[in-house]
Amino acid sequence: MITTSIFPGRYVQGYDALKHLGEESLRFGSKALLLADPLVYEKILPELLPVFDGKVAVQVEKFGGECSDEEIERLQVVGKTFGAEVVIGIGGGKTLDTAKAVAYFLKLPLMIAPTIASTDAPCSALSVIYTPDGQFKRYLFLPANPNVVLVDTRIIVGAPARFLVSGMGDALATWFEAESCRIKRAPNMTGRLGSMTAYALARLCYETLLDYGVQAVTANRAGVVTDAFEKVVEANTLLSGLGFESGGLAAAHAIHNGLTALEPTHHYFHGEKVAIGTLASLFLTGKSPEMIDEVFTFCEAVGLPTTLAEIGLAEVSDEDLMRAAEKACAPGETIYNELGEITPQAVFMALKAADAEGRRRKGK
Repeated sequence: MITTSIFPGRYVQGYDALKHLGEESLRFGSKALLLADPLVYEKILPELLPVFDGKVAVQVEKFGGECSDEEIERLQVVGKTFGAEVVIGIGGGKTLDTAKAVAYFLKLPLMIAPTIASTDAPCSALSVIYTPDGQFKRYLFLPANPNVVLVDTRIIVGAPARFLVSGMGDALATWFEAESCRIKRAPNMTGRLGSMTAYALARLCYETLLDYGVQAVTANRAGVVTDAFEKVVEANTLLSGLGFESGGLAAAHAIHNGLTALEPTHHYFHGEKVAIGTLASLFLTGKSPEMIDEVFTFCEAVGLPTTLAEIGLAEVSDEDLMRAAEKACAPGETIYNELGEITPQAVFMALKAADAEGRRRKGK
């Protein structure tokens, strides 16, 4: 039996960590293509460029808004024309996924600096590719993880708490999906079984969210970096990234992918939809009433959605919800890493059951 775990080359986290971006990038080259999301481009870039200290020439490009094949191809042309030696992505999940894809196609080292802790994308050797209008298209599996992941909690705490909460929604799925893969002996993102290290990190991710999630949200809303905030940022970014990639994906993310077929959900964050996928997966896999209560209670405490209405589907028809369930069960989807027979009808019913439970708990 061969097990495989994969990790980023270096993970740096802390207050003012971006001050080390220049020295870290210089280890890879003297010409950097820097992809910045619009907020970074307008608000953070002026204070950031001096960290390169004139030792690294930087070509800055504003992210176009969607991790699509079209945007990736555009940036490849820019990188080739500039003669980039390293790619740096700074921003949210889709910006970072785009930077990863560009570095892959240009065969260059990659540095990632998330400015929000809203997904586990930064550490992974994976880009999620969407159509230009925001529908899930495919996974792009990369041969290596980022060379450096640099997380500045001074920047992250300045973002609205909704981003941190969304990251907890993404991270919430980590242990449940890894555990499903462990039990079924289903492969992780390498195509092999995960290691005991991966499954232990996935469990630590879940425990960290339960122990520190509420405190972290409180700190974020107050704009202060506390020990609980640092722990949850690490859980959202590193533990969740290692847990999903080396432990494996299952129903929660497949259901998320299915939900992207419904246009109203496009206005909600990845982690918010993954949270609904996780709640539905509890019913799909027959989890105990105690576990269902624990997860719903956590979601309510930190502000994650627990009903379809909270991701834009208050008036969703059964026909549309079945369309999402069918997309979640597309050939090759990770939902088949769950035990037992998986059908669109079962996913449809799990979504309805999770929504009913969420509404019951809200007294609706």
